[in-house]
Amino acid sequence: MKICTTCVMPSTKPDLHFDENGVCDACNSQIDKNQSIDWKSRENDFLKLVSEYKTHPDYDCVIGVSGGKDSTFQVIKVLELGLNPLCIVFEPTIPTKIGKKNLKNLNSLGVDLIHIKRNPIVYKKLAKEAFIRTGDNEWQNHLGIFTTVPKFAAKFNIPLIIWGESPQIEYGGPAASKTRGYLDRQWLEEFGGLLGNRITDMIGVDGLTKKDLSLYTYANDEEINRVGVTGLFLGYYFKWDLREIVKKSKKHGFSVQDRPVETTYENFENLDCYSNHLHDYLKYVKYGFGRATDNACLDIRLGYIDRDQGVRLVNKYDGRYPSKAVKKYLEYTGFMQEEFDDIVNSFINKRIFERDESGAFVRDIDNSLVRKKEYIVE
Repeated sequence: MKICTTCVMPSTKPDLHFDENGVCDACNSQIDKNQSIDWKSRENDFLKLVSEYKTHPDYDCVIGVSGGKDSTFQVIKVLELGLNPLCIVFEPTIPTKIGKKNLKNLNSLGVDLIHIKRNPIVYKKLAKEAFIRTGDNEWQNHLGIFTTVPKFAAKFNIPLIIWGESPQIEYGGPAASKTRGYLDRQWLEEFGGLLGNRITDMIGVDGLTKKDLSLYTYANDEEINRVGVTGLFLGYYFKWDLREIVKKSKKHGFSVQDRPVETTYENFENLDCYSNHLHDYLKYVKYGFGRATDNACLDIRLGYIDRDQGVRLVNKYDGRYPSKAVKKYLEYTGFMQEEFDDIVNSFINKRIFERDESGAFVRDIDNSLVRKKEYIVE
């Protein structure tokens, strides 16, 4: 396994590329952000685009929100720029108390908010089947976010959608995804994390019909073209700094936990939904890295910690079994523990994790998987 010589991201991350010096493309993107990109010029480009899309009598743009740090910052930023957004939240799988509090705070910043209460029967069927098929317990929620926001933008005749960070710029990914400052159907299908499973593949699952799944279907091209819907990544036009975003969001009422969340050393990640922490763990069992690696890499690139500190944090926090999140997820889905374990085990990467003589995966006393020596971050 190759590990970036600047941060701690491993080569097991899909679509991650390294240069001749062993530096990953996310770290090289950060160098570009620090040295090459003219952010003032990009801000001017953004303001010019926004002025061209200000055609609605009431709303200047649509923002998909959760109440988390990023969407809180998005709302603060567009309000500072003098825009009036219509905010849309797609109900999380298992909402938390602090998540509800942060969403209420976001609303109180002075925006209109539409809360989509999805059909719980359809959603649970999708959640269970997606987990079995893809090993991603949040597949249906991510899909719902990326399809309902453009759909509502088209319904309300608002052509501009403002998204937050560009994931491929911040975390690494295909070059083609970094040069596009916008999100459309092509981006969703190529980079949106559908894992080869599309909503049409779910027709017939436990009686689900095409009509049942309309909320999870991207708006048709005719509707999108009629309104001229375009989604822009705010992180493409404004320099994205995780800790500055948290700092600014907290100044505007965003709440964090008094302790780290289950899957990393930070207290501000994925606070809106319990099952997000299970999502982070499932990424770890597939690729050998999780949320702690993501956080450490960002902190290293932004200069908040050095690489040695990042290594220690990753080895201490990454891969911890999220017992509370698992308990909540089992209560929600109705999966039995053994059934759940069998599904998770089917997605564990056999190249990365140790197995005993019987072929069973080796676990620590806290139920965390044990990595093979060559896959331990150093």
